[in-house]
Amino acid sequence: MKDGSRTSLFAALAMIGAGASFALVNGALQASTMQLGVPSTSAAFWQYALGLLVGLPFVLRRGLSALRTKQLGWHLSRGALAVIGIQLWVAGLARVEIWQAIALVMTSPFFVIVGAKLFFSERVGLVRWLATIAGFGGGMVILEPWTEAFSWAALLPVGAAAFWAGTSLVTKKLTATERADSITIYLLLLLTPVNALLALGDGGIVPSGQAMWLLVGAGVLTVLANYLLTLAYQKADATFVQPFDHLKLPLNIAVGFFAFGFAPSGAFWPGALVIVGASLVVMLDEQKRSARDNTLAKA
Repeated sequence: MKDGSRTSLFAALAMIGAGASFALVNGALQASTMQLGVPSTSAAFWQYALGLLVGLPFVLRRGLSALRTKQLGWHLSRGALAVIGIQLWVAGLARVEIWQAIALVMTSPFFVIVGAKLFFSERVGLVRWLATIAGFGGGMVILEPWTEAFSWAALLPVGAAAFWAGTSLVTKKLTATERADSITIYLLLLLTPVNALLALGDGGIVPSGQAMWLLVGAGVLTVLANYLLTLAYQKADATFVQPFDHLKLPLNIAVGFFAFGFAPSGAFWPGALVIVGASLVVMLDEQKRSARDNTLAKA
């Protein structure tokens, strides 16, 4: 196997591994909140606090120089958006079956497109607008707000998708001047105290027994998932590894089925296919734009 093929295979496996790790994280969060009664605010705190303990030694390998920044305001904005997204996501997992939650949170790239246009005046183009409309349409099919089965709690993952899209947009702005490890450490340091305050306001319980072990696992797997995600993007182009990210949908469905016996409803499948298809259209459009920009740059 040639080096290029071996590197591409490694990147694909890293992305699949990240998806599998995130699926297990979601399963652990759903079990601790929906089944064992841990408040979602406490679950979110313990997940990221334990993740901070595991990941901090690696993030701080540059010492205090990692904290030097001229973009403190943007770091604070990113932290606020991430906290809201996390809280909405864990609250959603406490109330919504995992297959529905993960499909709805996959609308995040479409919120990124809308946000990029509104806040950064980026050119979107007809293809992306149509894909965005289709993606949100797929979300509506899954939500089924026109039926009696609709629950307002199902909007929590959609809210998480919107705020995580905002986090992605701010991250994009920060990467122009900040190092990746600095961006990571600021997020971890900001998330933990805010999540702690929210948990204390909601009773601030300290889980025990099975719930604590589940949250320890969620914290460790959160660090592993983000590490594998970083490796995937380091080893290959985003346009190559992104399709493998969509495997998180069947992986989360599998975790939901084997752990809780959750099975998607009939409306899920057409809605999920539309969301995944629209995401692939956006990815292909980005690939064409990059190729065209590179051609113009060489001309």
